Amino acid sequence: MKVVVASKNPVKISAARKGFELNFPGVNINLEGVSVPSGVPDQPMGSQETYDGAYNRAVAARKLNPEADYWIGLEGGNIAHGEEMEVMAWIVILSKDKLGKGRTAGFFLPQKTIDLVKQGYELGKADELVHGIQNSKQKMGSSGLLTDNLIDRESFYVPAVIFALIPFKKVDLY
Repeated sequence: MKVVVASKNPVKISAARKGFELNFPGVNINLEGVSVPSGVPDQPMGSQETYDGAYNRAVAARKLNPEADYWIGLEGGNIAHGEEMEVMAWIVILSKDKLGKGRTAGFFLPQKTIDLVKQGYELGKADELVHGIQNSKQKMGSSGLLTDNLIDRESFYVPAVIFALIPFKKVDLY
C-alpha cells in the first residue's frame, strides 16, 4: 500500500504511519512525505480554513503522486472563542474514489501564546517564544509543551487519522 503524506514534517509523517499501521495490521505500508502548498495562511484560523488546508494538501499530494493508494493532508489550526483560542487539526485522507476526514480534540492556549498569534505569529513560532524551545512543530508541539508530553503532537494527530480512515475500513457503510 502506498501512502503519500502531504508534509515533510516528521511528526505528521509518523502520526500518519501509526494511524495506517493500526488500521491495516500486517500490510506493507510504503509511506512518503511530500511538500505541497495548503492554499491557506500559514496559521489557519477557524475550523473551515483549517479543513480547507488539509483538503488542499491531500489534493496537491494526489496530483504530485497519482500512483499512490492514499493521500493524506494534516493541517493544524486555531479557533477563536471570544478572547480564548482553541488549537485543533483536521485530517483529510483521499483514495482514488473516497474521502475520509477526522478532527483532533481541541485544547486552549495560554494568554501569552494567544497574544503572539494575534500579532501574526504562527503557533509554532509563538510556542518557541513563550516556552524557549526551538522547532517544537517537529517535536512535541503545543500539546506536548502544555501537557508535559502526556499528549505530544504525534499522539494528538493519531486518533484523527484513525477517524479519517473509517470510510476506508467500513466500506459497507460509506
